[in-house]
Amino acid sequence: MELNNYILKNALIVALSSLAFLLGSCSVKTTQQSEGQTRIITDDLGRSVRLPAQIGRAVSLAPNLTENIFAVGAGDRLVGVTTYCDYPKEAAAIEKVGDTQSPNAEKIIALMPQVVFVSTASQLEAFTSVLSDQSISVFVTNPTSFDAVLKNLNQLGEIFETEAVAEALISDMKRRADTIEARNASERPIRVFVQISKEPLYTIGRGSFLTEIVERAGGYVVTRDVETAFPVLSKETALALSPEAIILSDSSDNREPNEAFNDSPAVRDGRVVRINADILSRPGPRLVQAIEEINRSLHQ
Repeated sequence: MELNNYILKNALIVALSSLAFLLGSCSVKTTQQSEGQTRIITDDLGRSVRLPAQIGRAVSLAPNLTENIFAVGAGDRLVGVTTYCDYPKEAAAIEKVGDTQSPNAEKIIALMPQVVFVSTASQLEAFTSVLSDQSISVFVTNPTSFDAVLKNLNQLGEIFETEAVAEALISDMKRRADTIEARNASERPIRVFVQISKEPLYTIGRGSFLTEIVERAGGYVVTRDVETAFPVLSKETALALSPEAIILSDSSDNREPNEAFNDSPAVRDGRVVRINADILSRPGPRLVQAIEEINRSLHQ
C-alpha cells in the first residue's frame, strides 16, 4: 500500500510541475562553463545551476535519484536520502532527511551538501531560497521518458565525473531495450490495462512515462489517450476497455484486478501480470528490467 501511495502522491506533484517543466527546457543536454572551481550545468527545468568542479557531498530527495546516483558509481557521495530511498541496499545506511514530500531542511543543511538533487518543481520552490542562503545548489532531474532517463544518467556521470561507469550502464540498457524492440517487430501489440490501485481504480494515461514503457515492451495501453498521467476511472469506463492483459503495480492491496474486469479477455485468459511497484514507478536503470518482464509476460 505504501509503495503505491508513493506512486500516487508523486503523480500529483508531477502533474503540478509539468507546466513548469514544459515552459523550461525539455532537453537534458549538459552545458558547462569553467569558472574557477565551479561549473554551470543546465538541469531539466532549463535552469543554469552552478556546481562545484568536484562534488563530494550530495543529498537526494527522491528514490529514483538515489538509485541513479548509485548506478553511475557515485553512491559514496550521498550524505542524505529520504526514508523512501531503499534501493540499492547500501542506501539504508545513509542519513535520512525525511520523506520525499516533506524533507527536513535543517537536517539537510547540517549535512553540509554541495548539491541537493530534487525531482519536481514543487520541491525546487520549497528549497531554493533556504538552501541558496547556505551556498547549497539545487538541481532538478525529472526524466519523463526512457530516453530521458538515459540522458539523465549520462548527465549524472558528468556531474560526478564517473563518465565511464555511466556510459557502460547506458550502453547495456540500450542493448537490452533494442533487443526487446527487435523481438516485438513481428508481434501484434497486446491491449494492456495498467492497474496502479484497485480501489479507487487508478491507471496510467498519456502523461505517464509508464505508457511508453509498456508500449516498448510490446503492449498497447488502452488508456493511452487519457490526458492526465494517473487518472482514476469509473467501473463503467473500465468495463468498456476490454483489455487482453492487466499489469498490476504489485502491493498488498493491489494483487488482483478490479471486479470491473471480471469478464475481460485478460481475466478469462489468466493474463494478469504483477510487477514490483518500485521497478514501475521509478525512472531509473530498472525500467529496462520492467520492459523485459512485461515483454515476457505479454508474449510468452
